[in-house]
Amino acid sequence: MKLYAVLFTPRAERQLSDLYAYIANDSGEGRADKFVGAIVDDCLALAAFPERGSKREDIRPNLRTKGYARRVTIAFSVGVSVATVTIHGVFYGGQDFEQLLRDNEIDD
Repeated sequence: MKLYAVLFTPRAERQLSDLYAYIANDSGEGRADKFVGAIVDDCLALAAFPERGSKREDIRPNLRTKGYARRVTIAFSVGVSVATVTIHGVFYGGQDFEQLLRDNEIDD
């Protein structure tokens, strides 16, 4: 089985860090470790089966989204020719990810 490399954009890394800080402040570091760690594990699982989720070509070419724990939307794309999965964002709690991804073509 071919495994894909999973890459996180700076935006996705920042979102995970912000989410960790929010949960740690509200519920403790143990809970933040567990929840954010599970999100990262879910993203890394895309290495084995990358073409999951819903296609969202209406937002960006080659974009897919998948949910996690009913509160998180993971936005990613699959580079088949280079065997990579790029995580463009991890959006928590009903954030308008569609508009954020449309407004900013670069994932800084």
